[in-house]
Amino acid sequence: MNSNTGFILKILIISFAVSVAIKYGGPTLSIPATNVSAVIGVFFPTIVIAIALLGRARRQQKGEANTKQS
Repeated sequence: MNSNTGFILKILIISFAVSVAIKYGGPTLSIPATNVSAVIGVFFPTIVIAIALLGRARRQQKGEANTKQS
């Protein structure tokens, strides 16, 4: 199987699993329907991705600095 096809298939399976978990497992969680809950739900994924990308950029800069010194 092509590596790109395998990657896309993995993403689709994970996406399906998450959507099923949200649909059937979500109602069992007792999260109040407030504005604060909505804001957290909207901004939390964005903040997590931003932190991950920032850490990756810093590691990449350190790797470039070490390469230039050699």
